[in-house]
Amino acid sequence: MMANIRMLEIMIERKVRRSDLLYEELSFEIVGAAFSVFNKLGSGHREKTYQQALAEELKIRGIKFKEQFYCPVKYNGKIVGKNYLDFLVENSVIVELKCEKYFSGAHIKQILDYLVSEDLQLGIILNFTSEGVKQKRILNIKNK
Repeated sequence: MMANIRMLEIMIERKVRRSDLLYEELSFEIVGAAFSVFNKLGSGHREKTYQQALAEELKIRGIKFKEQFYCPVKYNGKIVGKNYLDFLVENSVIVELKCEKYFSGAHIKQILDYLVSEDLQLGIILNFTSEGVKQKRILNIKNK
């Protein structure tokens, strides 16, 4: 846990951020909020617990979001299913939370499907593990 805090401090001190990242500042704030949640709660909680805590942290930081955002699945113009995004942040970034040891192909496909469905470019998977928060940025290259 202390390693996560120190890594974040080093990133802030050195301002080691790539200038070519999509939604650079917003992404940095979202991931920082997740680190803050993990540093306060620790590991071992259910996804819903982390979701509620992240919602509180995003509010504290003044970041606008929609939680459990309805995302219909359409086929030939008709709704054939429904999905709920964990978070839609600033109407730009989809954030999905997981509490598993590793990212899976299914996690990546899930968020990519959401991005395509909502015609958005960036999704972030935040995985709360026993070792800390792991993140993965997913880009919808079809939306360039």
